[in-house]
Amino acid sequence: MPIKKKRSKIWILATGFIALGCLAFFSFKALTHTTAAINPERLARVERIDLVRSVVATGKIQPTTKVDIKSKASGIILRLPVNVGDMVRQGQVICELDQNDLLPRVRQARASLSMAEAALKSAQADHERNKVEASGPDIPFLKRDVERARQMFGEGIIPQSTRDDAEKNYELAINRQQQAIVNLGVAKAAISRAEAQVEQSQAALEQSEEDLRNATIVSPIDGVVLSRYGEIGDAVSSILIMGSGATVIMTLGDLREVYVKGKVDESDIGKVYLGQAARIKVESFKDQAFTGKVTKMSPMGVEMDNVTTFEVRISISNVSRKLMATMTANAEIMLEERKGVLAIPEGAIIYKKDHSCEVEAPDSTVESGKRRIPIVTGISNGSKMQILKGLSEGQQVILQ
Repeated sequence: MPIKKKRSKIWILATGFIALGCLAFFSFKALTHTTAAINPERLARVERIDLVRSVVATGKIQPTTKVDIKSKASGIILRLPVNVGDMVRQGQVICELDQNDLLPRVRQARASLSMAEAALKSAQADHERNKVEASGPDIPFLKRDVERARQMFGEGIIPQSTRDDAEKNYELAINRQQQAIVNLGVAKAAISRAEAQVEQSQAALEQSEEDLRNATIVSPIDGVVLSRYGEIGDAVSSILIMGSGATVIMTLGDLREVYVKGKVDESDIGKVYLGQAARIKVESFKDQAFTGKVTKMSPMGVEMDNVTTFEVRISISNVSRKLMATMTANAEIMLEERKGVLAIPEGAIIYKKDHSCEVEAPDSTVESGKRRIPIVTGISNGSKMQILKGLSEGQQVILQ
């Protein structure tokens, strides 16, 4: 009996020692177990932000109104009172040509006009004289004199010579009348010729005066001098003679309203419309965004390297004149906007073959230290993706 009790105690003690050993082993393993370490730089948080999906059109800042200044008159530049960057007002003198050749032409044209007007007055006087002579005002009197002289000669009162003188005077008056009638037509032609000469001289004078006025070039717009190509002493050709090949003296632009002309892919052009808002950024003002809107859209795309794009113009109000011509600008056309939505970096998203999406989140309960969470996504701005379902604000995700 005592032997059985002793053996029972031994088994109890042995079982206890084994249980204590197992407990110590598993406790030690639990204490020494560590999850896979995750680099803190790869962690990002789910945050609530305003998200905008947009398309960016890159181009150069250009003034909406830009004018190449050319001269109607040919000549030599005498004065250039404005330089690049100067503000000009409409009607302000911006260039003067040498007038030494133009002033004598004006005086000569005026003298020619005076001569033509004098010739016209002379022709009109001749016409009036011939008109009077053609009417023969003295013929009735001379005719009565002839009749009286013939009667008196028949009565023997006057000699034959007196009668002959009366007949001669009457015939001379008839001849003068006939000649005046002929000269009347000539005088009318002379008047027409003189009137044409006056009109020609008047036109020549007006042209000379116009050339003189054209020698003084004024600004057609309110704006700024963008560039100046001519210098004092340079020869200038007339646009009336040379057309598009005429000399460009300077270029003016109104920078109060500017635009960016960029290209939009055909996959996005359907979401762009006239009046659509846009944000414009330039390198010179990195921390400032300028507002604009879409004002023109090309109805026909351009294909290059199997990619079709459409030209879009975004107009910008530039009353501050901070934006300058030919600055490189990125115009962000806002296609969709979501305010106060959950978003994570796109670099954290895992895209699966079935087009579903997942993210990895830290999890200290598993040996790998992370677990996958299915998510539903919304719009993206290229760096941040909207999260519709699967994550909560402040939750951490792992960047891939």
